[in-house]
Amino acid sequence: MSVAESIYDVAVLGAGAAGLFAASRAAERGRRVLLVEKNRRPGVKILMSGGTRCNITNARGLKDLSVVSGPIDPAFDPKEARGARGIMLAFGDKGRFLASSLRSLSVERTVALFEAEGVATKIEGNGKVFPVSDRAVDVLDALLRRLVRSGAELRTESPCGGVTTDPDGEGFLVRLPNGSIRARRVVVAVGGRSYPGSGTTGDGYEIARSFGHTIVDPRPALVPIRVEAEWVRELKGITISDAIARILPPSGPALAERREAVLFAHFGLTGPAVLDVSGVVARRDDPGTLSIGLDVLPGDRAEALDARLQADSRTGRRSVAGLLSQDLPKRLALALMRASGVPEDRIGPELGRDERRRLVSSIKALRLPIAGTLGFAKAEVTSGGVSLDEVDPDTLQSRLCPGLHFIGEVLDLDGRIGGYNFQAAWSTGWRCGEVV
Repeated sequence: MSVAESIYDVAVLGAGAAGLFAASRAAERGRRVLLVEKNRRPGVKILMSGGTRCNITNARGLKDLSVVSGPIDPAFDPKEARGARGIMLAFGDKGRFLASSLRSLSVERTVALFEAEGVATKIEGNGKVFPVSDRAVDVLDALLRRLVRSGAELRTESPCGGVTTDPDGEGFLVRLPNGSIRARRVVVAVGGRSYPGSGTTGDGYEIARSFGHTIVDPRPALVPIRVEAEWVRELKGITISDAIARILPPSGPALAERREAVLFAHFGLTGPAVLDVSGVVARRDDPGTLSIGLDVLPGDRAEALDARLQADSRTGRRSVAGLLSQDLPKRLALALMRASGVPEDRIGPELGRDERRRLVSSIKALRLPIAGTLGFAKAEVTSGGVSLDEVDPDTLQSRLCPGLHFIGEVLDLDGRIGGYNFQAAWSTGWRCGEVV
C-alpha cells in the first residue's frame, strides 16, 4: 500500500487501555482513525490485570455510588468517595496533570460507559471497582464492541517502526510493516516498560526522543520486593490483610509508608502495601542500603500490645506461640519468635520482660534488608516516561511538536495500586480523543 493511498486524520499507536479509548472517541467524532497494535490481539495487558479480573477504577474517585449496579462491600466507607480529587491524590504531586482529563471523563462516566456495554460493576472493600463477573475479558470485549461501532480501523501485528514529520504535507509519516501511512495527528499510547511480555517494551520513548522530548528515567513501579532472609521465604502464601509497610533508609524517617495487605512470597514480599511503596526502592541505585519495615498489627499501639501480652502470659500455661496466634497466623507467630530470639516452646509464665519487648518490637517494627525488586517483568506500571512539563495537560499534545499526543503509561505518571492507573489511561485516552 502506498503512502498516498493511506491518509488518516488520526493514527493511534497502541491498542491498550488508553489507545482503545482515544481511537473510539476520535472516530465517534467523525475522524478517520487508524489504531495499530504490535501484538496479535489488542488489550493484552487489560486481560492480565487484576489477576485476570481487571480493576477498572477506584470508587474513591466517585461522588455518586449509584452508577455501580453490583454489590458494594460494606467495608468501603462512602465517605472515602472524593470525586476527581480521590484519583489525583493517588498520583502525588503529578496528580494535578490529570485534572482536565478527569473533567472530560470522570469515574462516574467511566463506570457508566462500561455498564452501558453490559459490564455490571461492583465495589470491593478497598474501593477497587471490578466487573461483577470478575472477568477481564468482559472489559476488553466491551471496549472492542465500542471500537467497532465507532468505525475506527484496527490493525494488529503492526508494530510502529518510527514516526517522522511528513515532508510532502501537513502531519506525520508512520512506518508500519506494510508501508508508511500519513496521519494529520499521531497519538502515542504504547505504554511503558512494565510486563514486557505483553508488548510494552518502551517503544514510545524513542518516538518521543526523536521529536526532542525529555524522558524521565523509566523504573519499575508497583513491583514486588526481594528479601533474602530465608525465614521470610518459608512464610510464602501467608497474607496479612491489614499491615503497614515502610521503606526505611539507614537512618532518618521512612521514605514511603502504606497501610494495606501484605503477602509473603518465595522471593520476599508483595501485596498492595508493598507494591505501593516499591517505587522508592526501584528508583534507588543503591536499594541494598534500604530496609522494609513491617507492622503486622497496626491496630494495636506497642504499649497496649505489650500490656495485653503481659496479662495473657500470666493466665494458665499457654504457649507464647498460642497467645500470638490469636491475632496472627501461627507460622508467622513462630517466625517472629525466632526473629526475636524467643524459643518456640516458651510458655506464657516463663516469658521474660526483655523477650516480651523484643516480640512486640518484631510485631510492630520488623525490619528486613531489601535485596531489590523483581523488575519490569513483574511491575504493574512504569515510573518515569515522557516529561509532563513538555505535554499540555488539557489536550495531551506535545508542547514541542503540534499534532503529536502522548497518553497513558508512556507519560511520567504513575499512581497507587487500586485501579487509579487504569482510570488515568481511560481518562487521558478519552480526553485526547475529544480534541484530535
